[in-house]
Amino acid sequence: MEKQKKKLSLTTQILAALVLGVVAGILLQGNQNIATGFIKPFGTIFLNLIKTIVVPVVIFSITQGIISLKDIKKVGTIGGKTLIYYICTTAFAVTFGLVVANALHVGNGYILNTASLQAYNGDVKMPSLMDTFVNIFPSNAVAPLASATMLQVIVIALLFGFGIIAAGEKGKPAAAFVESMSEVCIKIMGMILRLSPIGVFALITPVVAQNGVSVLLPLIKLIMVAYVASILHVLIVYSSTVKIIAKMSPIKFFKGMSTAMLFAFSSASSVGTLPFNLECTEKLGADKEIASFVLPLGATINMDGTAIYQGVCAIFIAQIFGMDLNISQQIMIILTATLASIGTAGVPGSGVIMLAMVLQSVGLPLEGIALVAGIDRILDMARTTVNITGDAACTMCIDATEKRKKARLKNTQTQ
Repeated sequence: MEKQKKKLSLTTQILAALVLGVVAGILLQGNQNIATGFIKPFGTIFLNLIKTIVVPVVIFSITQGIISLKDIKKVGTIGGKTLIYYICTTAFAVTFGLVVANALHVGNGYILNTASLQAYNGDVKMPSLMDTFVNIFPSNAVAPLASATMLQVIVIALLFGFGIIAAGEKGKPAAAFVESMSEVCIKIMGMILRLSPIGVFALITPVVAQNGVSVLLPLIKLIMVAYVASILHVLIVYSSTVKIIAKMSPIKFFKGMSTAMLFAFSSASSVGTLPFNLECTEKLGADKEIASFVLPLGATINMDGTAIYQGVCAIFIAQIFGMDLNISQQIMIILTATLASIGTAGVPGSGVIMLAMVLQSVGLPLEGIALVAGIDRILDMARTTVNITGDAACTMCIDATEKRKKARLKNTQTQ
């Protein structure tokens, strides 16, 4: 009698790879060149493969989602609800970060060695509201696809989706092409995702090998506060919205999202996690057309985790420099972080640039970024996990409201 081997789920494989990567990273602390020179390239290759398919997935999935909705007004309604959800949760997230950082006195007890502190020389020019608005619209249809400027890619997808709907009968061949390409992209995506355990191992090993426990000790409180704020935001805000709006058990939601959350934690890329997020939300019962529209939009503009990070780091930097932020300054941080998150690309490291904008808005020294830059990847892992979980929570909420709306219309018509 042959024994049937039970195949490990992708979530289990990713978790195992994550644990093995941490162990390998600890063992390779004395030989960082092995971790960075021979292991990290495989993680880079894996991320490159995902980034290669992300733009086609976004362009075809959003276009197909719009076509399937069959009504431009309906797209506007769903888009409006999505934006309101994202903006509200982002504003709440940065407020949450500020409250937790203040309550736990994140920067107290640190002695700042200004002599060894190097200035941050990044570009921190804050774009105006109109500049941000103008930059959403591409000047041609090719450049945004090549540079993966996601907001502009979404605009292109919206325009083509609206055009196909408006073309009616003549637009059907284009609609069939979009549907076919969307399916092709999903198959390619599936092949790449099978490599995710290898990718996760190769991504996490050099992070642990380079940072190590001893390097993290001076900033361990900052990391703990950021993680506590992130966990509380996920458990309180997303559990509440999923329970109240989507009428779904939070336990079911988080269990269904485990694969995407694990990958987000190890890769630190919101856009890179998009394929996992699409798969998880559809398994949780979200309609494909809703998920295909809400998730890519969220991967670009929904940055709750980044907002928490900005709030916590702003208080941390203020406290170690012996500066007190008044209520009006903290409100300015909330407004700046919420606005800046709309233009944040879903790639690793972008949070540092956004932090520079936030610090500048309230007159905090940009040199403070040098203190958190070394552990930015550790913080990025938490904020990316929050970001993609927020995208999924929004998807389930929008999907539930649309289904209830359909049911009401159906009842009205039958009466």
